[in-house]
Amino acid sequence: MMGIRFLCTHRDPGSSARCGALYTDHGEISTPVFMPVGTQATVKAVHQRELQEQIEAKIILGNTYHLYLRPGTSVIAEAGGLHQFMGWKRALLTDSGGYQVFSLSERRKLREEGVSFASHIDGSKHLFTPERVVDIQRMLGSDIMMALDECTPWPCERSYAEKSMGITHRWLERGMEQYQRTRPHYGHAQSFIPIAQGSVFDDLREQSFAFISQLDAPVYAIGGLSVGEPEEDLIRLVHLAGKTLPQDRARYLMGVGTPKNLLDAIDAGIDMFDCVLPTRNARHGILYTTRGILHIRNAKWKTDFTPVDEGLTLPTSRDHTRAYLRHLFHAGELLALQIASLQNLAFYAWLLAEARQQIQKGRFAEWKREILPVINRTL
Repeated sequence: MMGIRFLCTHRDPGSSARCGALYTDHGEISTPVFMPVGTQATVKAVHQRELQEQIEAKIILGNTYHLYLRPGTSVIAEAGGLHQFMGWKRALLTDSGGYQVFSLSERRKLREEGVSFASHIDGSKHLFTPERVVDIQRMLGSDIMMALDECTPWPCERSYAEKSMGITHRWLERGMEQYQRTRPHYGHAQSFIPIAQGSVFDDLREQSFAFISQLDAPVYAIGGLSVGEPEEDLIRLVHLAGKTLPQDRARYLMGVGTPKNLLDAIDAGIDMFDCVLPTRNARHGILYTTRGILHIRNAKWKTDFTPVDEGLTLPTSRDHTRAYLRHLFHAGELLALQIASLQNLAFYAWLLAEARQQIQKGRFAEWKREILPVINRTL
């Protein structure tokens, strides 16, 4: 087992943007990188072959909470781990389930031991402890395992944010101990990644960044953002993370976000992203293109026989017209979801690849100013 490591190769002179590579036993991942979200061992409406060959995704996500409940970790372990179960040969990251439990505010109870919750599927009772979450992710076999944390809501009182951060830190220490006591099940290295919390309070965030930086990890994650806070808070806090977290490790901004969010965070020195936004919006007919945002259900596209996005090389973007895709949506055809989801994921992959190229050329800041008005406009 090689072990996971991060190498920064280029820095942009006009910003804090950087690019590099994350090395795993399932391949090299160029950064900055956007990771498609495959919550239940599938990226909705997209086949693994398409992710690999058309989107050229090097890493995707699974979710501990959902996979633990269904099909169950014993099923996945019997299959030989999550890679084998879902037929994915590249890297996998599993979220600890902290955000999903946070979203079940009516169904969960938080205490020092861990978090108890009722399944959203059948109401059955369960307990996640920091140790149990490590054990589950060992059975899943993801390359990158996330620590159990509490994702604070917004707005959030400072006193609650501070208390929650303390619990997250203590859970992190327990999770790290369990990680060090256990070993991978499937012959490839797994890394355990800490998550910083602290809501929108700068001093709490600084404390949390300092705390997680004490642990030897190839990646440090920033959680608890993109939960409704103003965009200026998000931007300020990712810049704080870029200045505070170790320069020789990757930074992962969890659950973010829009194309603008991504470029703002890359500007601050963030390396890794995930978000359901591109696939969720695709299923509602909102498409991101190299020319702007396209609401494909609108009547204006009824007789538009130009490609969905001429700026991408993806066959589904160039071979199908806007009029055809609009027809599929209005007819309720499942192919509409596939084409739209591929378009949005391909756009995100294109945007991050362009960002990497511009950083290598030393002109990311200038390119960002040029591209944002184009991709943010509504067509």
